[in-house]
Amino acid sequence: MSHLLDDDTAQGLADLAADRRGLARRQAIALAGGVFGGIAAVPLLAPRASAQGANPNAPGAAEISVAGARQEPIPIAIPSFGPGLGDQITSVINNDLAGCGLFRPLGAAASAGGGSGMPDFATYKAMGARALVTGSAQGGGSNARVEFRLWDVNAGQQLQGTAFTTSGANWRRIAHMIADVIYSRMLGESGYFDTRICYVARSGSRSSPVTRLAIMDQDSANNRVLTGGEWLVLSPRFAPHADQIAFMSFANNRPRVYLYDLGSGRQRVLGEFPGMSFSPRFSPDGGSVLMAVTRGGGSDIWRVSLGGGRTQLTNSGAIDVSPCYSPDGSQIVFCSDRDGSPQLYVMGAGGGGAKRISYGKGQYESPVWSPRGDLIAFSRIGGGGFALGVMNPDGSGERTLTSGFTVEGASFCPNGRVIAYCEQSAAGSGGGGFSSWLSQIDIAGFNQRRMSTPGGASGPAWSPLAG
Repeated sequence: MSHLLDDDTAQGLADLAADRRGLARRQAIALAGGVFGGIAAVPLLAPRASAQGANPNAPGAAEISVAGARQEPIPIAIPSFGPGLGDQITSVINNDLAGCGLFRPLGAAASAGGGSGMPDFATYKAMGARALVTGSAQGGGSNARVEFRLWDVNAGQQLQGTAFTTSGANWRRIAHMIADVIYSRMLGESGYFDTRICYVARSGSRSSPVTRLAIMDQDSANNRVLTGGEWLVLSPRFAPHADQIAFMSFANNRPRVYLYDLGSGRQRVLGEFPGMSFSPRFSPDGGSVLMAVTRGGGSDIWRVSLGGGRTQLTNSGAIDVSPCYSPDGSQIVFCSDRDGSPQLYVMGAGGGGAKRISYGKGQYESPVWSPRGDLIAFSRIGGGGFALGVMNPDGSGERTLTSGFTVEGASFCPNGRVIAYCEQSAAGSGGGGFSSWLSQIDIAGFNQRRMSTPGGASGPAWSPLAG
């Protein structure tokens, strides 16, 4: 069975034997105002609102397409929001926008000045800025107020203005939310900066790793471990509401799927089966989890309800693993060797009618459906290495994004534009020289970059946007 599983799962089993395009609710509130998650958002009228319409925050046409920004990143000026807290918020916004590869923050803007009045657009035009962000940050501790405005430099008009009031401890989240609103107003799609990534933190040798569930912001800040490392843990997956994580644990030498509650820290087994359960994936409504369950020399795909009850979805006599729902919940993509080698198949959500969609050279594994519904990401093994690729849901349009010794475990960001995945290097004699880390890449194959973690890492799972 090991040839159908990702490297970590296969290694763990061997040791035992010897993750919608529209705006999220909180982004809509950031645009129009409201209260959520202890953060109050109030729209800010432009200094010359009478010349710009009654509602400067009303959604409008995107300033530029994502495809256009890939070719020519949007030049954007972001003067400091002020000393201390303001500088910190400005830095996070700059890093978010620069990191996605679609914006080009202008360093010269730091000395141009911001403020809350009407900007000197001529100064920013001379810098080559297409957009401008001005703002201020006051207070801290139990009460902070952060204001920002997004401006179209060429038109000399405000595109967005919002004031946030919250605890000072939320300053990083406010910065990510501001970056999300800028992304949305400039590109016409929801941002993904106010999200987290769960992953498997690794230490020790490759043959005897210590693994822990860990979680961090998408920019690698606020990293913390969730489990103690007593048992091997693998393949974490976020629930649609980001409050639970499904994962595989070898606790008590019984590999099973568990649920971890992020609010309480409690864990519980999900589904009691005689064999091993692994490869969990939540349904789009969060009410159930798909998983693979061993049966003799093979495995089947089951749906297990969080409230109790379970349904077997495949019974092919083969090894069926790694199921993942389509965003609308109507279909499931999975990996199976029913035709002799590991390939990708799509079936209805109720099981049955499986159709093979992968026909390239090599073995396919770890499929995951994009939140947009337009692509399926996968890993392919062949030619002495791995490739990370995407294809259309019918199997057409296959293309490789990156390749290497090991590249696997794709997880889409909430808007489907970026994929997080695991890279690993070859081990030398005695296992020395092995390393495992997380990376990101745009679905067009550009802006590939390594993510920062305190130690080794694998199995990334991108959270949805906060509700």
